[in-house]
Amino acid sequence: MVMGLPWLTILWLCPLAGAGIVLLVPRARHALAKWVGLTAALFVLGTAAVVAAGYRSDAGQYQLVETHSWIKSLSADYCIGIDGIALVLVALTAALTPLLIIAGWNDAPERPHIHMALVLSVEALAMLSFLALDVLLFYIAFEATLIPLYFLIGGYGADRAQAAKAAVKFLLYNLFGGLIMLAAVIGLYLKPAAASHGAIGLQHLADATHAADPAIQRVLFLGFMFAFAVKAPLWPFHTWLPGVATAAKPATAVLMMAIVDKVGTFGMLRYCLPLFPDAATYFRPIIITLAVIGIVYGAVLAIGQTDVMRLIAYTSISHFGFIILGIFVMTSQGQSGSTLYMINHGISTAALFLIAGFLVSRRGSRLIASYGGVQKVAPVLAGTFLVAGLSALALPGLAPFISEFLVLIGTFTRYPVLAVLAATALVLSAVYILWTYQRMMTGPVREHTQHFRDLEPREVVVVAPLIALLLLLGVYPKVALDVINPAITHTQTVTNQTDPTSRVHAQ
Repeated sequence: MVMGLPWLTILWLCPLAGAGIVLLVPRARHALAKWVGLTAALFVLGTAAVVAAGYRSDAGQYQLVETHSWIKSLSADYCIGIDGIALVLVALTAALTPLLIIAGWNDAPERPHIHMALVLSVEALAMLSFLALDVLLFYIAFEATLIPLYFLIGGYGADRAQAAKAAVKFLLYNLFGGLIMLAAVIGLYLKPAAASHGAIGLQHLADATHAADPAIQRVLFLGFMFAFAVKAPLWPFHTWLPGVATAAKPATAVLMMAIVDKVGTFGMLRYCLPLFPDAATYFRPIIITLAVIGIVYGAVLAIGQTDVMRLIAYTSISHFGFIILGIFVMTSQGQSGSTLYMINHGISTAALFLIAGFLVSRRGSRLIASYGGVQKVAPVLAGTFLVAGLSALALPGLAPFISEFLVLIGTFTRYPVLAVLAATALVLSAVYILWTYQRMMTGPVREHTQHFRDLEPREVVVVAPLIALLLLLGVYPKVALDVINPAITHTQTVTNQTDPTSRVHAQ
């Protein structure tokens, strides 16, 4: 790594600069605009690889920290840095974005420049959200992601009327959550104890909020938690998600569910727990109860879906329940599993949703009943769908298994009854995945599927890396856990939490 370069600033500014360059490409040069956007995303991936290669798990909590005076009157700094939790999410964002660009290569035949610029803008703002160490900077990036996503959802769906409606619902839900969070951010800035430290950095705020009146700490915690619960989403704040997943283009839906929604669960770990540990402990029983309800609710509703895209959306609601459960049981296994789950869910959902999107593009229907016998005419397409589906049900040997296992182990040590209830989703997920595969891929070849093309080279370029990552992290999760565990240990220390039984290290 070349020392002295602002690597983290480059990491989030590069896609933003790429978006600007794409808009400068002549309107008639559609292919050039796409290639410029893809090149920018690949450059970000290379930069993320350099950052990951230079990261040392034993070199302190935050690395490559950059601090510059920003808004002196608000004691706000441009302060960014990276720890193990942020690093794996940055890597996920950098890896998925070029694949999503390739997957959505033909999603905007009329306005590819704007579409590409919007995708790169989402990547830039998601990166900044993961890197920000100043609360105001994080809030701005957190809210700003709504703007490009709104236009991606509403402007490029197959059914424009349905897409516009879903985009408005998405925007209203998340804006309301952001408004509540803004009130909490203002509350932080009005605290004299925080302002006296100058910059509103995480450690300064943690010192101030830990000494705050418990009632104030609980109110501020709820302000942050509500916004993150809408973004994640946590049941019952999830109702905007299925509509977006079915109305948006598959690549856009994955961009939202696999990357942007992770800002919500990341915020719970980065802000809710360290800033308000006592309040988090106070509300913990309610939050983990909602998480378990979401786990079972999402799995049960997935079984009853007739729309394959809507089915996958409900599986994500169930998976987000697992992630939030692991965070708030406040055990080392649970939180390590949740962080790993964020990565694995991103990869698994991307694979399943994109492959389903390739199917829909061939048949022109999202209805499960419209398919049948696909494995006989497109065996590679059916086989990759099966692998992605098995990863969604956490089959051993595929990436989500170890993360789900860690969450359940971490939950069982503190809340055994809730762990058992959450584990019922393992059976339910087997039902909805295997039944869906049986209805769509097996049996006699239907009239509308007998001429299906198998995966094309562009689609193979998208699917192959995702399947490879599911296998790699399934058999060797240590490569990610070695980075995650030290950051989780720091979070446990800051929140004064210890495991209720003898600690089992996640390896």
